[in-house]
Amino acid sequence: MAIDIVAIVGPTATGKTGRAVSLARRINGEIISGDSRQVYRQMDLGTGKDLEEYGEVPYHLIDICDPGDKYNLHRFLADMRKAYADIMERDKMPVLCGGTGMYVETALSGVSLPDVPENPELRQSLSCKTLDELVEILKDYKQLHNTTDVDNCKRAVRAIEIEEYYRNNPDQARNADRKSATPLNSLIIGVDVPRDVRRARISERLERRLDMGMVDEVRRIIESGVNPEDLIYYGLEYKYLTLHVIGELTFDEMKRQLEIAIHQFAKRQMTWFRGMERRGFKINWLPYDLPEDEFNDKIISLM
Repeated sequence: MAIDIVAIVGPTATGKTGRAVSLARRINGEIISGDSRQVYRQMDLGTGKDLEEYGEVPYHLIDICDPGDKYNLHRFLADMRKAYADIMERDKMPVLCGGTGMYVETALSGVSLPDVPENPELRQSLSCKTLDELVEILKDYKQLHNTTDVDNCKRAVRAIEIEEYYRNNPDQARNADRKSATPLNSLIIGVDVPRDVRRARISERLERRLDMGMVDEVRRIIESGVNPEDLIYYGLEYKYLTLHVIGELTFDEMKRQLEIAIHQFAKRQMTWFRGMERRGFKINWLPYDLPEDEFNDKIISLM
């Protein structure tokens, strides 16, 4: 089976970007970022863009939105498909690189989410319903594995609206269903880092980025007119750095809480990737400290 795309995955601070760029140079490839926050301009240090690593290697889905915007999976899948088609059209190899597991997994699964228009009549008919009533209505459309996506009335109404659209547009529904979608012929490479090494790398990287001016980066974004609440929404670095900049955390409190949060985030990332394996995606884990040529040779041998 011919490989259509290589994905480089793993938790934060494992050196994914360097590995992906090195591989892209070797196989005439281009990078597609699979990171939910690197899409934002000006948010460089906090998202770990490491743009200096790319050199002459083209990259996609980085710096395509203004800070304060609300990027999401729907937009990512549309942008990713365009980038993927563009790269393939030029006979290059797409290299998807990132730690946002939901983005990477959904893209590789071939799922396509349609633009579901608003349904004013349906919304009006649901406007007086309680959240519990809306959840019960949604259960008539599909089995709910959890209710985290319908934790308020607005989101529940939108979920019902989407399911009603799918009911009336079965072709679109099939494209949005992983069970019937056609997955990409992908080779997934995981950068395997022992837990203690990962923790040390996270702490060292945080120190380095603070020294490079990560606090000033957030201060400049806020001074440019972005609402602090919009930065807090992005979580991790931008949550804690913003809380420090607006005076709600001291520098030491910010640093301590942020470091803990990043360690927890890395653990959640690994949980997602292990879940991907249980859901049928084969991830070929390679040691983080393999020499560059050997790392690339092993990938090429799997293609």
